[in-house]
Amino acid sequence: MAGRLPAQFATSPELHHLHHQQCQTTRILLSWKRNLVLPNHLLFSNSSSSLSAKASGRSYVQPLVRCTAQPAASTNYAPGTPVRPTSILVVGGTGTLGRQIVRRALDEGYDVRCLVRPRPAPADFLRDWGATVVNADLSKPETIPATLVGIHTVIDCATGRPEEPIKTVDWEGKVALIQCAKAMGIQKFVFFSIHNCDKHPEVPLMEIKYCTEKFLQDSGLNHVTIRLCGFMQGLIGQYAVPILEEKSVWGTDAPTRIAYMDTQDIARLTFIALRNDKLNGKLLTFAGPRAWTTQEVITLCERLAGQDANVTTVPVSILRFTRQLTRFFQWTNDVADRLAFSECQ
Repeated sequence: MAGRLPAQFATSPELHHLHHQQCQTTRILLSWKRNLVLPNHLLFSNSSSSLSAKASGRSYVQPLVRCTAQPAASTNYAPGTPVRPTSILVVGGTGTLGRQIVRRALDEGYDVRCLVRPRPAPADFLRDWGATVVNADLSKPETIPATLVGIHTVIDCATGRPEEPIKTVDWEGKVALIQCAKAMGIQKFVFFSIHNCDKHPEVPLMEIKYCTEKFLQDSGLNHVTIRLCGFMQGLIGQYAVPILEEKSVWGTDAPTRIAYMDTQDIARLTFIALRNDKLNGKLLTFAGPRAWTTQEVITLCERLAGQDANVTTVPVSILRFTRQLTRFFQWTNDVADRLAFSECQ
């Protein structure tokens, strides 16, 4: 995605100072116990920002977040009260990777809080495991600060829903989360990106991931960025189940290979990296022991299922044509973005 990414936020240099100046007298009303004091207002200007940062010839707009939080009664907590190093906020804990991060963190003795969107079907299984669940939405920055109170480390596993524009969560929401984490004094931030995202500026999701990496790097937060190739669990619904149910599976004629990993292995390695202070600020790539083409995955599923697959192969050239065609219609822009991403897989 050439040029500047869309942004509705901008940075505020006064934010961190405001946090320390006001945290002696007020705190946020929350439903859980905590020992970190928070200012009664986190306020950011709505004006547009002209700040930009270069990343290998590309640029992103540094956004400005407007966050407000309602104060409760004042407290006598001293400013800078330390939080427990075991306190973790997992963003996107109901997802394929997020739930494995939560499970691993709990098994290793961490105090886990999960930020999830309000939904009709609540994340009861996370509570059953022993995690605390709080409702917030990255697309609504004003809901973020309260979830960070008393948190030492943020692990961001969130991703947008298929029906949403890619930029809503994966760019605007992530920038808001990073800025709030910086303002609240979060000690470490773990961000999951995509392997080779820096090599595909023409693909919106890849470019957004790369620019988010650079934004996090420039934020000054202690962080670890982990690039992933693909989830082994995703192959079950995409290929294994349809083959067993004698339904069509979709593939391309692209020779692209993906080193899929089990999300349980990703979670295990994530906490190894998290505990290694030498990896602060580092960019890591997690990959499986073997890279697979789509056809190899289908062949393996056929062998395990004991039956042939009904395969519909879409040439990459058709995907490119379809992506260009959908660009003529504003309402199909996100479909085009996702088709572009499929070319890289």
